[in-house]
This record gives sequence, structure tokens and C-alpha cells, in this order.
Amino acid sequence: MQTEACARDRATTGSLAVPRERQSRLRGWRSVVLALLVAAVLTGLLRAFVVDVYWIGSDSMQPTVEPGDRVLVSRLVDETQLQRGDLVVFDGRGSFAPLHSDDPWPLQALGALGRWSGLAGSDTVYLKRVIGVPGDTVECCGPSGRLLVNGEETDEGYVFPGDAPSEVEFTAVVPEGRLWLMGDHRSVSVDSRSLLGAPGGGLVRADKVVGEPVAVLWPPGRAGQL
Repeated sequence: MQTEACARDRATTGSLAVPRERQSRLRGWRSVVLALLVAAVLTGLLRAFVVDVYWIGSDSMQPTVEPGDRVLVSRLVDETQLQRGDLVVFDGRGSFAPLHSDDPWPLQALGALGRWSGLAGSDTVYLKRVIGVPGDTVECCGPSGRLLVNGEETDEGYVFPGDAPSEVEFTAVVPEGRLWLMGDHRSVSVDSRSLLGAPGGGLVRADKVVGEPVAVLWPPGRAGQL
């Protein structure tokens, strides 16, 4: 009788082991999925409000930033505190870029995924340097060929070697809430100078600034603080 009871106990235990094992595995997968969802939400919040990564596909900011660089951008920026010489990433829609894309939505979705992952650049977000802030008058050029800001010649050591400060003559008065932006590789940069005849006269709204580049993350040979 005792042997029969033990056999029944083993049979009962064996029949319960499989469902319990399945439940344990299911709970494990649920935990993994939940952890991934939480990580994705936290990453999204971090990139939306604190820091983000942008892929640079243009040579307009050489030698400061090279094509193919992935740049860490701080979103904790007060656009009213920007100074001449600061680097900024800004939303160019309405100034440098069209307001809407003509691409079909699947391509737009793929492009957004590429930009979010840092594997592709954006056709509406730009990186330039602040040359004029509200109240400034920026002119090209002074007696020695340098830019004039409020009548004084500027020393721009960041300009691409061999480039003139500007081959386009201009005078721009920067009003409140606007910025005059230029690339470091002046001979190839599409910047405020390119929009002189457009509405707004090449001046970009300060509230369009997304953040300030703080470091190059990739490639490793160029990684470092900007």
C-alpha cells in the first residue's frame, strides 16, 4: 500500500511540474518585456528632454565637426543665454527647410527611426555656430576681410583653413528672439547668408534651438568634448 501511495504522489507531482514550469517561463518573459518597455520609455524621455544623439552628414561645420560624426547634444539649453561662438542644433523648418516633407509616410517612419537610432541624419535639423545674438549688427566684411560684429572685427579661429570669413557681402541687424547662424566651412555652408532674400532675412528664431552639442561620441578616433 505504501508503495502504491508513493507512486501516486510521484505521478501527481509530475503532472503539476509541467504547468508550473510553463507558468514560471511565462512570468520570466513578461518580466523581460516589461523591463524592455520601461527602458524604452526612460530612453525616450531622456532623449526628449535631457540629451540626444545626432548624426552629421554635412561638411558645413568642418573642421569642428566632420561628416559621419555622431554628436551628443544637451537639450538643457536656455536660448536667451546663447553667446557668439556657441554651437547650436536647431529645427530648420520654416527657415532652412520646408515645413512639411513630401515623402510617403512609410519613408518618413523609416527616416524617423534612423534619426532616432543615430544611424541617419535629419533633413530638418541643422548644426551651426552663433555669429550674431539679439542686438548685434553683423557685416561682411572689415578692412582686413574679417566679419564685423557691432563694428569690431572678429577673430574666428574655427573657420575652415583657406576659407574666407564670407564671400557674400551682407549686413544683418539681429532683433530680439533671433539669431544669425553660420557654418565653419564657409565656402560650402548653407546658412543665414543663403536666406538673405527670403522672409526673415536669414535670421533664425531662437526658440527653434534644440540644444547645444557637447561632445563627439563616434568615431572613436574623434571622440571628445566640443
